[in-house]
Amino acid sequence: MSYDSSPSYPYRSPQQYPQQTPAPAYDMTYPWQPPLDPPEPAPRRRPPRPPLGHHSDLRILRGAYRWQRRTASLTALGYFTLFLLLSAFAPGFMTSTVADGLPIGLLLAVLQIPVTWLAIVLYEHTARRYVDPIADRIRRESELDAKREATR
Repeated sequence: MSYDSSPSYPYRSPQQYPQQTPAPAYDMTYPWQPPLDPPEPAPRRRPPRPPLGHHSDLRILRGAYRWQRRTASLTALGYFTLFLLLSAFAPGFMTSTVADGLPIGLLLAVLQIPVTWLAIVLYEHTARRYVDPIADRIRRESELDAKREATR
């Protein structure tokens, strides 16, 4: 019996295969359906600078207000808390006298008034130095933005 060594199917090398193109993608079920991807919108012109109320401006202003409130509040409330803690936990110190029978507790209580004035002065100072310039700049920019919008 003879043995045929030829393969039962013709062998082709990879170079002999024709180039196959991928099948077209049929995204639409029906030809009258709109395409799945919307058309890309036309590019818009970018404004020369961010409009009023840009979050970084307002964030800076909020931070300045927060610093202002903390400075004034901690001055007044810190002193008052110190006075209460000394009254509760150091009664011997608060009843000791300074001069001519004036107790330290009374002296510290009377000093509450100047400390409150100091808190008010600190509030005014931080407002003038930090908060008001930022608020004025935002106000000027908003007026310019309003004028620009009116001319459009």
